[in-house]
Amino acid sequence: MCFPVCGFERTMRKLCDINMYTMIHCSFFIFFLGGLATISFYRNNTSQGVAVSNNFNVTPTIASTCDLFSGRWVHDNKSHYPLYEEHECPYLDESYACQTYGRKDFKYLQWRWQPHDCDFPRFDGKAIVERLRGKRLLFVGDSLVRNQRNSMICMLYTSIPGVKRTGGELIGSLHTFRFTDYNISIDFYWAPMLVESNGDSPTDHLTTFRIVRIKSIEKHARHWVNSDILIFNSYRWWRSHVVNFLKSGGSLLDDPNNVYEEVNRVRAYKLGLKTWSNWAHTHIDPSKTKLFFMSATAVHVMATEWGGMSTMNCYGETEPVMDDRFRESQTDPKMLSILESSLNKLKAKGVNVQIINITQLTQCRKDAHPALYRKLWRPLTDEQKKNPQLASDCSHWCLPGVPDIWNELLLAYIFR
Repeated sequence: MCFPVCGFERTMRKLCDINMYTMIHCSFFIFFLGGLATISFYRNNTSQGVAVSNNFNVTPTIASTCDLFSGRWVHDNKSHYPLYEEHECPYLDESYACQTYGRKDFKYLQWRWQPHDCDFPRFDGKAIVERLRGKRLLFVGDSLVRNQRNSMICMLYTSIPGVKRTGGELIGSLHTFRFTDYNISIDFYWAPMLVESNGDSPTDHLTTFRIVRIKSIEKHARHWVNSDILIFNSYRWWRSHVVNFLKSGGSLLDDPNNVYEEVNRVRAYKLGLKTWSNWAHTHIDPSKTKLFFMSATAVHVMATEWGGMSTMNCYGETEPVMDDRFRESQTDPKMLSILESSLNKLKAKGVNVQIINITQLTQCRKDAHPALYRKLWRPLTDEQKKNPQLASDCSHWCLPGVPDIWNELLLAYIFR
């Protein structure tokens, strides 16, 4: 079934609906709240598929005969998906444990990603852990890359039953996890804007007033250097209308004595990535560290974009969007182009950074978010009880689920 897709102008008109404003604000609140809870080759299949084109101007940075990021979602309930079950992974964050928290449908777990012109290796956990032996993987960024890191832990843990592990501690902004038997570390560092910001606390960052020290990164970056594989993301936190650059000393807290420069999000994102790129050029030794950057992921907060009601979002959705032209309005092509340009410039300087383009891959998957099927860190308000969609998380992703595909793609590039 194909849904009509709203054009950009119609989408913008819908934004004027007060219900949409409320929903979007609630969705972004849920996004920030998420931080608190701190490929055998595929067979040809004629099953129902969602065709997807890679036209978000974010392309792989290596020459390749096949673009793994351009493909379609194929419904396949006979393959190896899901890669694991919720109950098999005791380290699954409750923010993503959708079945545990009441989700009854299973079809969202049965979609596999099929590139248009090739296959990519099927996940073989036992082989992967051997190849990762003695390595440190560090995921750096916001709660979406934390979502991905949690997926990686579960993918590996369920592949090696009885494996010993240590860690799980939160040390400042660093959350550690180590498979002792293999000396593999799967760590996460909370730095949603990469540079210093007033959102740097991993447990207390519920603010939409963005303040950054746009040229300051070393406070965070000193924790990143001793890594074999670095995976970064940073996008969603730059989506504020303006970002406030701290112009004179003082605290990153909202102090009335602070002096700020208000900068639009596109320029702010460009300057933030420039600071990160300068650090990477100076500190990353390509012979020792593999460097990756995850692109932006879709947010499904406006059901009108796929033909739904103006008051709805991802809540209650059980099927992907079946239209290869679909684009949700919360992903900014200008910012994606800035990311691509920044990474290309960094590569030209000799730093072999690889983008993992999951933007288009996530566009159609309105069915795969936690919505209300997660641990609620705060009680629902009376209004949210009457209209559950207002409390739905349409930014993060159920596990097992879509982030497992991100990691399959990531691993394909790590071991290419």
